[in-house]
Amino acid sequence: MELSEEHRMIRQMVREFALGEVKPVAKELDETGEVNWDLYKKMGELGLLGMPFPEEWGGGDTDTLGYTIGVEEISRVCGSTGLSMAAHTSLGTYPIYEFGTEEQKKKYVRDLASGKKIGGFGLTEPGAGSDAGGTQTTAVKDGDDYILNGTKCFITSAGVGEVFVATTATDKEAGTRGITAFIVEKGMPGFKAGKKENKLGCRGSDTGELIFEDCRVPASNMLGELNHGFKIFLHILDGGRVSIGAMALGIAQGALDASIAFARERKQFGRPIGKFGAIYDMIAQMATEIEAARLLVYDASIKKDRGESYSIPSAMAKLFASEVAMKATRTAIQIHGGYGYMKDYEVERFWRDAKITTIGEGTSEVQRLVIGRHFLGR
Repeated sequence: MELSEEHRMIRQMVREFALGEVKPVAKELDETGEVNWDLYKKMGELGLLGMPFPEEWGGGDTDTLGYTIGVEEISRVCGSTGLSMAAHTSLGTYPIYEFGTEEQKKKYVRDLASGKKIGGFGLTEPGAGSDAGGTQTTAVKDGDDYILNGTKCFITSAGVGEVFVATTATDKEAGTRGITAFIVEKGMPGFKAGKKENKLGCRGSDTGELIFEDCRVPASNMLGELNHGFKIFLHILDGGRVSIGAMALGIAQGALDASIAFARERKQFGRPIGKFGAIYDMIAQMATEIEAARLLVYDASIKKDRGESYSIPSAMAKLFASEVAMKATRTAIQIHGGYGYMKDYEVERFWRDAKITTIGEGTSEVQRLVIGRHFLGR
């Protein structure tokens, strides 16, 4: 798969930013769990928080493949920043750009795509994870408004985001055919962030609750049609899976980079450990599987750009890349030996960061279910 000159330039640009601006603060982000607003600002100015959106909407005017490469390169040095970037773009901004009215896009997309505001997606609930159709947050019509009540959990950027797309049950008797999406802003009465989560990995990416307590949202903030929210979020998750696949790919590549450098420098028995057959085998397996994951992730991106069906390719890409990331980071720790177990070396962080890619945007088990149903039917 030959990248165009434009895509190679995107990779080089993002790679330079990742090495110069993100990598130096990655360890601190992980340790403190705090948002680095200076980094967000720089990413916004460089166009990294709106890569796949047109310039007229404040974006970077790249295609999906260019955006995928961007997430990959950021995640190559910091999974936390890659996750925040992916969630803001694919889940926070894209739904409004794709399904919003002209008025909604004018009000929200430009500020989100330029990084002036941080966005997110309120889908998961305490009782609705893989069964996202089991949404319990309700929205009841009241004049020209809807009153929202409920709690969302495990939401990326819950504490720092300002604009969220939230799914609600507007007809509980209708199940998945009674779900509606709304655009909700911080500052709306009855809407607030809840508990911030203390996580295993991606600790530099904010994760927490969204709480709706008689939250009054204008009916004009309904995204798409009434009771059509389930179809919207299924479509959004297809694109989100591509970005999480890119994140997993980047983390795996970062683990390989670190392992190659360590194998060349670390000496045992009088020579670099990279001269031993066992290390050869580990590096070869990592490199081969990472390249296979890259082809799957890029293929799903290209299909999306061409307007082709990419639901199954995105599920395959996310499934394979996430599991490769777990395997590659585990192998990287093994190559590093005792050093790999220490926080002074980044491979233990890569391993912790990789785990969420097998869970978020649909677990590996759900991806297999989606893929299996495609080939075998329900």
